[in-house]
Amino acid sequence: MWDYDRLFEIITELVMHHSPSGAEAEINLLLIQRFTALGVEVWCDRADNIIAKIPGQNSDRAIAITAHKDEIGGIVKSLGDEGRVEVRKLGGSFPWVYGEGVVDLLGDNQTISGILSFGSRHVSHESPQKVQQEDTSLKWENAWIETKLTTAELEAAGIRPGTRMVIGKHRKHPIRLKDHIASYTLDNKASVAILLALAENLKQPIVDIYLVASAKEEVGAIGALFFTQNQSLDALIALEICPLSEEYPVKDGESPVLLSQDAYGIYDEGLNGQIRHCGKQLEIPVQLTTLSQFGSDASIAMKFGHVGRAACLAFPTQNTHGYEIAHLGAIANCIDLLKAFCETELE
Repeated sequence: MWDYDRLFEIITELVMHHSPSGAEAEINLLLIQRFTALGVEVWCDRADNIIAKIPGQNSDRAIAITAHKDEIGGIVKSLGDEGRVEVRKLGGSFPWVYGEGVVDLLGDNQTISGILSFGSRHVSHESPQKVQQEDTSLKWENAWIETKLTTAELEAAGIRPGTRMVIGKHRKHPIRLKDHIASYTLDNKASVAILLALAENLKQPIVDIYLVASAKEEVGAIGALFFTQNQSLDALIALEICPLSEEYPVKDGESPVLLSQDAYGIYDEGLNGQIRHCGKQLEIPVQLTTLSQFGSDASIAMKFGHVGRAACLAFPTQNTHGYEIAHLGAIANCIDLLKAFCETELE
């Protein structure tokens, strides 16, 4: 039985380190420190993946377990007048999910906090904000970030087109709802916590294990594609969130989820069968589903022919790509399942 308090603390530390796609240095430093402290070999490759290797009894074969470390957010389009900054989506983000409030602009020289703003509500049809109150969903084109800085001050901080925007740190701090954790960016910081737990507890796997905190997944699985193109693998397992929705036969709780198919294709039935068998051995129920508007490191790498066998193991999550809620038991069961899988002879 995993200590939920400790698991919560590990995920919290990860969440509180910003990592918008392509600007992931803050989380990279933490991960290198954490893997090094666990005594495993770790490095950062040219695609900005953080990779930890656990040698197996048979080093002629290898599998990889990925969890993307990047998070969704925004990317600066332009610097306007009177300290207003225009942004567009980075990954699958929506302004109405974040709501008005503090966001952080990760400048080259300084992080600047500003207010994601949508305009006043006490207005008539003469104001453009009125349609958002009655008829039209809010889009990034209708929002801006208010900083009250001059253009020169923004430029001095290194704010420019391409600067990343993420939800402000004081809004990101997770909270506990009994045995659940609630937070922005559980997708996919909770999965990265699973990688750290495996690095701590997996001592003698059957084959070499690569634990990959992958880069730029939210914008096309770029890090995973680079890694799988350059590393021969027998199999790849992606760790992910699984959306809770009435359209999918997935229930909240402690049971992890195995995907059979997503928007990029089918997963390997044999590999899924091995993972389900480990679940039976451990008496961990595993839920099964197909997802339509979804992709993972694993399905994308398999679609492009980088790996022959791939699977995606996930934990049920409410409010995906928003303020997410997941059962700590499902996250813990993913750790136990993968540990057992890595200690089982590959077929």
